[in-house]
Amino acid sequence: MTSDDEPPSGEPATISALLPRGPGHRFLVYGDSCSGVPGAPHEATFAAVNSVAQRLDPEPDFIAFLGDEVIGLTADPVELRAQWRHWLDVETGWIDRTKTPVFHTTSNHTTYDAMSEQIFAEMLAHLPDNGPADQERLAYYVRRGDLLMIFVHTSAMALGGEGHVETRWLADTLADHADARHKLVLGHHPVSPVNGFSGDYQREIGPEYTEPFWDLLVEHRVTAYLCSHILAFDVQAHRGVLQITTAGAGTAHRMPEGVEYLHLVQMALDQTGLRYQVLDTAGQTRERLEWPASFCADTPWTALSSGQGRVPAKPASDGALTWRFQGRATGQPVGPAQTLLEAWTPGPVQTPLWIGFSGPSQKLTVSLAPEPGRSPHAWFGPAMQPSVSFDLQLALHPAMGPGGVLWREHPDGAWSTLAGASAWGPERLVLPEISSVGQGRLGPSDRPFRGEGLLVSLPIEAAETTTG
Repeated sequence: MTSDDEPPSGEPATISALLPRGPGHRFLVYGDSCSGVPGAPHEATFAAVNSVAQRLDPEPDFIAFLGDEVIGLTADPVELRAQWRHWLDVETGWIDRTKTPVFHTTSNHTTYDAMSEQIFAEMLAHLPDNGPADQERLAYYVRRGDLLMIFVHTSAMALGGEGHVETRWLADTLADHADARHKLVLGHHPVSPVNGFSGDYQREIGPEYTEPFWDLLVEHRVTAYLCSHILAFDVQAHRGVLQITTAGAGTAHRMPEGVEYLHLVQMALDQTGLRYQVLDTAGQTRERLEWPASFCADTPWTALSSGQGRVPAKPASDGALTWRFQGRATGQPVGPAQTLLEAWTPGPVQTPLWIGFSGPSQKLTVSLAPEPGRSPHAWFGPAMQPSVSFDLQLALHPAMGPGGVLWREHPDGAWSTLAGASAWGPERLVLPEISSVGQGRLGPSDRPFRGEGLLVSLPIEAAETTTG
């Protein structure tokens, strides 16, 4: 990639790209520019993101663009082709595609009817023609050594349009390439809701596809599903597979405004896993992650005493806090909340962290209230079976934002993000000073745990400064 443009005054000429630690792959992922019209507002915002991409050193092995390249949504094929020509020849003309191939996903702005599907395949004729029979160059796969990338069509007109995606070909392709060390699936629509923005078919794929689609990713040990559409950056884990949403390539509004920002994501894959850095239009790293994370490894545990004590003051090296909860759920019908752990700082402000079971189904619940005077936000996990023993871990990982409220069955379960509707997460939590096990901060009668044998533990290294 080359450019004659000089970086703005005061900014570094280059941005250090993450590199594989040994054999691997480095690449750039972004999406949702909604441009292609000279002088339109999104042309300037897309240019600001591209100016950062051009400063990456070394340049990526390839680029994956996750849809909504152009504003599209026109019934005029001449106009749609003109948008694509401007996007390809002018707005991304700085890319030397002979050295840095660019792969694309279909999307709601670019493949919204039969005509636009035909033009997508025509304008991007370099894409492989190895997908389902009725989705030539709309769905396809790319094999680069030990890396398999499968690009799915989440607006398939042959299946019903937006939010519809084919899964049989996905299953066959994953099976045919079982020898690939690294597997990524890429599409436009998320599978799980992002930032509380939810809606079947329009904001994520249809509900009839959600479970079988994700089952395939888990079964075939896919590292991540990369998507866009929701104008945000977001990462979640579901049964150990990441959903990474990046839709910051230029569409001027955000979801929600004031929280999200224009961005691109630079990634590296190697034998140790996936790493990424999220760069804003100033070239600053706003978020980063390494997966599997350090808290994923099993660790020796030490138990907290019942009642009140000090909160551990030593998160893991990646900033995560992890607890282990063991016990037997009550067999009696229960409505009130039951406390596993509550943590706070002395004073009149509301509790910033509460972990427990809520409602008659005894659903695992995490409540975060980092801002005084603002309502807490809640995340929900599995329901506990009456009179059945449980042994689970819960982690708060600030680098994952709202997706960083995670649980798994101890010790071999895969990590999953709890369901929530927030655009922020543990990154806003200031570590409280006091904790209470099995009861709320007001004492034994305050939302007590109603089961038996509750044991709350911490990793030993996190509990070094904890007193009972």
